[in-house]
Amino acid sequence: MRQLVEENHVKVAIIAKTLITSIGLLAVFTPSQASAQLIPQPWVSVGGKDGDITYAVGARALNFGVELGVGPDGATGVDVLKFFSLPVISPYVGVGLYSEDKGVAVSGGVQVGATNNVFVGAGYNSIRGFNGQLGIRF
Repeated sequence: MRQLVEENHVKVAIIAKTLITSIGLLAVFTPSQASAQLIPQPWVSVGGKDGDITYAVGARALNFGVELGVGPDGATGVDVLKFFSLPVISPYVGVGLYSEDKGVAVSGGVQVGATNNVFVGAGYNSIRGFNGQLGIRF
């Protein structure tokens, strides 16, 4: 009888651990509301490379983004970004094409929510250099 009670306790413990783990994983990997992702999240970016000030404007929707930037020597270009939404931060990687014989750019960075409606970020673009970002969520 005692062995049967101990076996039941072990089974209940295993079921409880499995349920807790499953609920935790479900909370982490559940996608956010699609309606919130449809509204673009714009930002402005200011940075520098080789002593030149660079700037850009961008927007993100459905974990993709587009950034229009101006780099050194008046080079202008567009970057396409892919965001990876994690619980607290959103890292991104991107590739772009710039004028003035600058060619192809690669970029990466991270954006973090500062408040419910404001986010900040930091990134690097191989043509525009390091930059800071300030954006709005609607």
